[in-house]
Amino acid sequence: MRLEPRIEDKTVRLAETGLSRPADSATMGTVEDRLRQALLRRKKLVIQDPSRVSSAVLLPLYFKNGEYHLLFIQRTTRVRDHKGQISFPGGAYEEGDGTLLKTALREATEEVGIAEEDVRVLGELDDFRTIGSSYVISPYVGVIPWPYDLKVDEWETEETIEVPLSALLDKRNVREDRDILDGEVVPTFFYHYRDKVIWGATARVLHHFLGIVAGICRSE
Repeated sequence: MRLEPRIEDKTVRLAETGLSRPADSATMGTVEDRLRQALLRRKKLVIQDPSRVSSAVLLPLYFKNGEYHLLFIQRTTRVRDHKGQISFPGGAYEEGDGTLLKTALREATEEVGIAEEDVRVLGELDDFRTIGSSYVISPYVGVIPWPYDLKVDEWETEETIEVPLSALLDKRNVREDRDILDGEVVPTFFYHYRDKVIWGATARVLHHFLGIVAGICRSE
């Protein structure tokens, strides 16, 4: 088993990178292509653990009001695991899925109504283990058009939450701690946005993704 890598917190000036300034479709396409290339160049860390349930999530990325946002959901207290937590759309692999990417896209359709054909998949992130439940999460990053007519499954999803990347990259909005995962000490993160706190495996996936975004910004 592995210790998930830490990403150094840095203040990133998104307005100087094209990730938060007003842009035309050509500029937006360039930004998204840079992110896609960054995801393709890296080697994914894969966790193969038969004692855990394979699952996948989609990180829905979209451009709104002059900057990129991520879409999260807050789970209801009716779901079996991670009750009331903020997460990305996603869930457990099902036999008919064929691939974990299909799992992520299927769950995004079921939970918030994002059609598979409307997602431009940019790439995948490292696998992550959950703490307190027995899942391995395979995350995928995908761009969706905006505005979008979301259709929320109210049994699973309490609400959708839109968070700008600029807020997530602001180190004043994140707190780091430590936890124990399978006998190892691992970093944990708490992202604060308005009255919401993103924590747990979702925050570790988010921190990993933001490290890649920050690398793109620094390469400018």
